[in-house]
Amino acid sequence: MDEKIFLCPSNALDNSGLAVPFDVVYEGRTCSAFAIRYEGEVHAYLNRCVHIPMEMDYQPNKFFDTTGQWLLCATHGAVYSPSSGQCVEGPCRGQLIKITLSEADSNVYWHTNYNLKTIDF
Repeated sequence: MDEKIFLCPSNALDNSGLAVPFDVVYEGRTCSAFAIRYEGEVHAYLNRCVHIPMEMDYQPNKFFDTTGQWLLCATHGAVYSPSSGQCVEGPCRGQLIKITLSEADSNVYWHTNYNLKTIDF
C-alpha cells in the first residue's frame, strides 16, 4: 500500500527557488531526489538526468536556470520542463522520473508506490 511521507513545510519551497533534497529507494536502489515549486505547484523528480544517470544540480539544490523557467542538467546541458520533467532541449530523450507529491496543512508529502520506497535504516 502506498504511504504518504512528510517531506518539508510548504514554505521551504519557493517558486523557482532552491530544491528540497531527499533520498528514496527506486527499483531497489538508493537514489537522490528533489522537490521544487513551480508556478505555485509542487513537483518532485529523481535527481538523475535522462541522458546519463548523473545528478543534475549545478550547485547544491539549484536546478533552475537564471529565468526560473527551466530545470537544467549541469553536466550535459539538458533542459527540462519543471511541471512535467519532459526534456525540451539537449542530448536527452524522454523525461525525468516523477515522484508524486501532495500538499496539505502547510506541509509537503511524497508518496511511495510499487517501485518507490523509503530508505530503511
